[in-house]
Amino acid sequence: MPRLPVVATLVFGLAPALAPHVAGAQATSDSSLVGLWTAKKYFGPYVRGRLVVDRRGGEWRAEIAGRSAPVRTAGDTVSFALPGVGGSFTGRFDSRRSTIAGQWVQPPTVAAGGRFATPLALTSCGANCFAGDVVPLDDQFTFYLRVTRRSDGSLAAFLRNPERNLGRFLRPERLDPANGAVRLLNAGGDTVASGFMRGDVLSLFIEGRGGSYDFHRVPPDSFSDFYPRGRPSVRYSYEPPRARDDGWKVGTLEQVGLSRAKITELMQMLSDAASDSMNAYRLHGLLIARHGILVLEEYFFGEYADKPHDTRSGSKSVLNVLIGAAMQAGLPVSPSLPVYATMGDSAVADPRKRALTVEHLINMASGLDCDDGAPDPQPPGSEDVLTQQDTNPDWYRMILGLKMVRDPGSQAVYCSINPHLAGGVVARATHRALPDLIWELVGRPLDMQHYYVLLAPLGEGYMGGGMRFRPRDYTKLAQLYLNGGTWNGRRIVSADWVRRSTEPRYSIGSTKNYGYLWWMGDYPYRGRTVRYYFAAGNGGQISLAIPELDLVVTALGGNYADRSGQTTTRELIPQYVLPAIDR
Repeated sequence: MPRLPVVATLVFGLAPALAPHVAGAQATSDSSLVGLWTAKKYFGPYVRGRLVVDRRGGEWRAEIAGRSAPVRTAGDTVSFALPGVGGSFTGRFDSRRSTIAGQWVQPPTVAAGGRFATPLALTSCGANCFAGDVVPLDDQFTFYLRVTRRSDGSLAAFLRNPERNLGRFLRPERLDPANGAVRLLNAGGDTVASGFMRGDVLSLFIEGRGGSYDFHRVPPDSFSDFYPRGRPSVRYSYEPPRARDDGWKVGTLEQVGLSRAKITELMQMLSDAASDSMNAYRLHGLLIARHGILVLEEYFFGEYADKPHDTRSGSKSVLNVLIGAAMQAGLPVSPSLPVYATMGDSAVADPRKRALTVEHLINMASGLDCDDGAPDPQPPGSEDVLTQQDTNPDWYRMILGLKMVRDPGSQAVYCSINPHLAGGVVARATHRALPDLIWELVGRPLDMQHYYVLLAPLGEGYMGGGMRFRPRDYTKLAQLYLNGGTWNGRRIVSADWVRRSTEPRYSIGSTKNYGYLWWMGDYPYRGRTVRYYFAAGNGGQISLAIPELDLVVTALGGNYADRSGQTTTRELIPQYVLPAIDR
């Protein structure tokens, strides 16, 4: 994932050293700090609302939210960029010139550290007039600070950040008020945040994480998204999912042979989950479909159905779907495509590079010098090394320039540059931008809405992960493959591609089953084993299918950089979901 940028102190807040001297700062007692605090900061603002592109007096112009820009046209292509950091759009007229379909690109976000493209269709609003609604991805940071008193009288501090799980990286353990200042300290006594009290507001400067934050006290017993269900010990009551215009059939648990009592037991356990432990399992959403019917859709910690969620590496599997859909559409794409020749380097000297194919990349078996799981210093092709450097924005060229450390196909090593480069090969072979291809071949056929593709510095879709999906749309990835490649009767990928993609091919770490950007495993089930495959992303983002049981389970979580994010696949499904099947 691209790095989180360090935001300038002068933009977002006062430097820690200045905090105690701010006018209005006051001496702070220990007792005034005990309790739950919350802070939220919205970055931007980003342009949103109704976009109108029309021609007046022979000139095309775009207008949105009080901003205007000239529109460039060339053949069927339409593009413009708003002044400043307002955003940009590139699209194409359809054959009847009744619609302009393209991608809205919003400015770089602070919370995610990059730009995003989202599909946007402009439909007719009159003669030479086209309009559509721009819905950018929200850019925000939320912090919860729980302060309690220890037996020795000192103040313990727990910090949680749902967007990036930054508390795990900062690791504050103690709050220290002294001489008008307030400091958050880690176990070693180092300051990770500092600030002051002014009235009822606790202001803390968190360096490199968006600057200063004003924390407000959460009154006891009041509603807060710090808790899974807004308050401690909320009794769960099952309600089936609502029908929506997204292609899903909906129904009840009983309708598909799932025990309401067993699912209620699971949901009550999740509703009662600890909120103030760094090792707590923080599930943001859980969805279950059986026999193609969505029967469970539940959210926690303030998440909801229309909020796009970061799927991290779970969106690597989107590239697999895209390749299969491109082949189904007759485009010149296949696993056997040579990487270097397609990218314009057919004269490369290393014979191992000449032998490298898309299949090697989507098997994580390229042989390039990369390993996302390697200890520091990481190899030059590792995701963090590539995405956190700012000297070369051409990531494709950097990847192609890596040395080969093993023969292609000889060993699988998890490395996000592999699918990213594979995406570049697909784009080059089809002469199309990846965000456009994803919309035409995956997003639109799967009835997806308001999803967001993370972009590399030069504007290419980043296929290493980080796409944002609404939970119901992310669930469609597993359902599509469970259906053998169809969605609501429409074939998107071939049944053969589904079979090939979900065959175990390599071992990666302790996991023995990895295919074409899908993970695989087996569950014990009533005296036998049942096979499953799933898209998986850091923090607990899964879209999982169990073909033998005609079952799909999706989970979205906030345990980024935390192995407890694997709780859904390792514990919740075998211990609660599978035993809930009663027919």
